[in-house]
Amino acid sequence: MAVAGSHHLRQREFVHLADIKPRSNAYIAWERRRHRQAHWLVECIAEMMGVFFYVYAGVGSTASYLLSNVAELNGLGSLFQVGTAYALGILFAIVVCSSTSGGHFNPAVTIAFTIFKRVTPGKALRYIVAQILGAYIACLLVYVQWRDLIMEMTEILAAAGKLDAVLFTANGPAGIFAIYASPGMSLGRIFLNEFVCDFLLGLVIWACLDPTNFCAPPSVGPAVISFAYAVMVWGYSPVGVATNAARDVGARLMALTIWGLPAGGGSYAAIAALTNIPATLCAVAFYEFILADSSRVVTSVHAEFLAGHLAHEEHSQGVIRETSLSPGPDDKAHEQTIERV
Repeated sequence: MAVAGSHHLRQREFVHLADIKPRSNAYIAWERRRHRQAHWLVECIAEMMGVFFYVYAGVGSTASYLLSNVAELNGLGSLFQVGTAYALGILFAIVVCSSTSGGHFNPAVTIAFTIFKRVTPGKALRYIVAQILGAYIACLLVYVQWRDLIMEMTEILAAAGKLDAVLFTANGPAGIFAIYASPGMSLGRIFLNEFVCDFLLGLVIWACLDPTNFCAPPSVGPAVISFAYAVMVWGYSPVGVATNAARDVGARLMALTIWGLPAGGGSYAAIAALTNIPATLCAVAFYEFILADSSRVVTSVHAEFLAGHLAHEEHSQGVIRETSLSPGPDDKAHEQTIERV
C-alpha cells in the first residue's frame, strides 16, 4: 500500500562516468569542491547558459528577419524561421544544461517549482537573476555581432523619415531585442493573448514533467516543449507574446543600455514581463488538481530516469548504499534525497 510521503524507487546498479573514465587528481578535487561548496554557482551558470542558448538563437533569427524587411530583401528571414530558431534554442538549452540545473530557464517555471516542487526561495532567487543575466548577455552579444547592419538599418529608416515612428516598435531596431506592442493594439487584448499562450505552455511543460505520462518520456519532453514555444511564436507573436520573463526583462535591460529610457516599453513592459508568471502558476495548478492523478503508474523510463538522478545525487555526495530488504538508518536521508531530485 502506498503511504503519503513515502517513496519507492527500486535499487538499480548504475555505472558512473567516474567508474570508466580516468580523472586527474586536480579534477577530482574540483568535483569534490563543486559538489559540496560550489554547486549553487554551477547550477546558476547552467541556468544562465540555458537562457543564453534560447535567446541567442531566437534574437539572432529576429535580427535577420527584421533587417531583411527594412532592406526589402526577400528570403533572408520569416516568422516561421524565428519560431523554429526559438524552438531549437530551447532544445539546445535543455539538452546541454538541464542535467546540471534542472532546466528551468524561465522565472515562471522557477516560481512554480518553488511553490509546487519544494525549491527553496533562495535558490529560486539565484536562478531568476542568472536567467535574466543570460538573456541580457545574449542580446548584447547579438547586438555587437549585428551592429554594422543595425546601424545601416537605422540610417535607412532615418533617411526615409520613419526612424522616430518605428524605433521602439516591433519593426524597429530596438524591436530586434525588446518586445514592443504594435501601434494601435489594445493592451487588454495583448494581455489575453499573453495569458492564454503562457497558460498552454505551462500545461505542456507540466505534462512533460509528469512521470506517469506515457506519451512524453524524458527523451521526448524537450522536443515537445520546444515546439510548443514555436507554435506560440508562429501563431501569436504578431499580437504580442513574450512567454518568458527572463527573455523579456533581460532583453529590455539590454535595450535600455543601448537606447536609454525611451526603450522601456511603457505600460506594455509590465504585461510582457509579468503575465507569464500567474499564467504558468494557473496552468500548474490546473494540471496538478485536474489532470494529474497519483494513482497512475509511473512509466518504466521515468522510473529509470528518476533513479538515475537519485544515483547521481547520492554519488556526488559520497553516499554508498547497499541493497537491503530491511530499513536502515539512512532511509530518512534517502527519502530527503529523493525529494531534492
